[in-house]
Amino acid sequence: MDGPFLMAYNEPMSRTIDMLGEGSLLDLGRKDGSSAGDIVFVSRSGEMCYRSPSAIVEASRIEEVIPALAEIEAAVATGLHAAGFIAYEAAPAFDPAFRVHDAGDAPLLWFGLYAQRVESALSTQTPPTPGAFDLGEWRADVVETEYTEALRRIRERVGAGDTYQVNYTFPSRATFCGSARAWFEHLCRGQSADYRAYIDTGSTKIVSLSPELFFRLEGDTLTAKPMKGTHARGLGSGQDVESARALRNSPKERAENIMIVDLLRNDLGRISEIGSVEVERLFETERYETLWQMTSTIKSKTRASISEIFGALFPSGSVTGAPKINTMKIIRELERFPRGVYCGCIGWISPGRQAEFNVAIRTATVDPQAGVARVHVGSGVTWGSDPEAEYEECQVKMAYLNRRHVDFQLLESIRWEGGFFLLEEHLERLRDSATYFGIRIDDDALRQTLDECVGELGEGVFKIRLLVRRDGVVRVESEPAKAPHHVRARLAPEAIDAQNPFLYHKTTHRAVYERAAAMNSDCDDTI
Repeated sequence: MDGPFLMAYNEPMSRTIDMLGEGSLLDLGRKDGSSAGDIVFVSRSGEMCYRSPSAIVEASRIEEVIPALAEIEAAVATGLHAAGFIAYEAAPAFDPAFRVHDAGDAPLLWFGLYAQRVESALSTQTPPTPGAFDLGEWRADVVETEYTEALRRIRERVGAGDTYQVNYTFPSRATFCGSARAWFEHLCRGQSADYRAYIDTGSTKIVSLSPELFFRLEGDTLTAKPMKGTHARGLGSGQDVESARALRNSPKERAENIMIVDLLRNDLGRISEIGSVEVERLFETERYETLWQMTSTIKSKTRASISEIFGALFPSGSVTGAPKINTMKIIRELERFPRGVYCGCIGWISPGRQAEFNVAIRTATVDPQAGVARVHVGSGVTWGSDPEAEYEECQVKMAYLNRRHVDFQLLESIRWEGGFFLLEEHLERLRDSATYFGIRIDDDALRQTLDECVGELGEGVFKIRLLVRRDGVVRVESEPAKAPHHVRARLAPEAIDAQNPFLYHKTTHRAVYERAAAMNSDCDDTI
């Protein structure tokens, strides 16, 4: 039928959902085993969950997108909450000059309508949701020679004055079976992004680890936070600081960032009060598990509706380039595949002019029936871009998919004999590692815990083990120190991986040492 497809669920709207205890992901599965329409958003501090939608609003054609948004806004005005996504290929609905691929059967817009949302705090100690998954090897749909040729053509277009920057992307795919939700939670445990999301549409599961804010609406205040500029993490604390400094001072990365800031300022100016658009922060570096990112923050005052905000901002300039219309034409010429939800946005809308959407980067889709997971990756290409460096940047951005969550604690072993030996040096090393891993430590509480532990000790020499969890909780253990003795040591039979960051920090994650020790079981230690 014509117009957005509104599907009412047979089951009744949920009236009451108990607030969750700290650290729980909402149990998305219902008694009948169905979880279609359920959504969870995860930030560094908490979770926001939606389940059992009263209706689904879906648009599969360009002319349906704007009416669908109007329908969603009308539902929110009655007190409902809305959550879902808009695909990149929906862009022509907001400006017919935008050029994109045909999305085929994939929805351009998909939102659930919900009686309420459930919020809870987040804890790193929560056990993962049961569910197995198996992910095959990622294979790119664009070979490196094609990638290099695309970048050559982009440089030609930059030289001709058609564009300043093009965000060129390409897809990869892998076999997938099992629970997409379990995969999402697994990735969440290794990634600390603020705009993570999981959506179950029934036919497709969306797994987003996005660190980028598209826009946030709080009453009359509109905030955008474009992300442009990437650098791999260092291994040790000193090297990591240098990596951040290199990103912050890179002329290329700063130029890319300022181009997109100017584009976003112009977009916000179309719907904001005159003189209210302000760049609040410029060239900030943000730390993530596998890379550093450069961001800038722009704010304005607006009375625009959600539809009008999307009309001015979508898609985000950070995933197109500048100028937007010309650059999207170039993207359409060079990219062979539709992007789908990738480079679109995922988010929620609530009563009282409250809304938040991510830029759907680091976002994968899982087709359970086909047994395939798909993900795109890309980077901003300018005249000064080096194809080899850009391709390497794409590999850095893909690293989050292969990162295995490691449950560990920071560790310091300190000698006590009527006082701590080299205490400040131990604490300095601990603080360096805490900064590297993004662990917050209350120094006063830590010292108090140490004092309480040694206050109960008698005379003698003791080994004090100071442990700090990922959530900053401190534990102190003590035991009598062993008397000095001869130690038999042997060289390990295999070389270590110098790119393993845990080799540069003292933690309870000692797999590499335990494996080496197992190979030399007749010795006390292995070097």
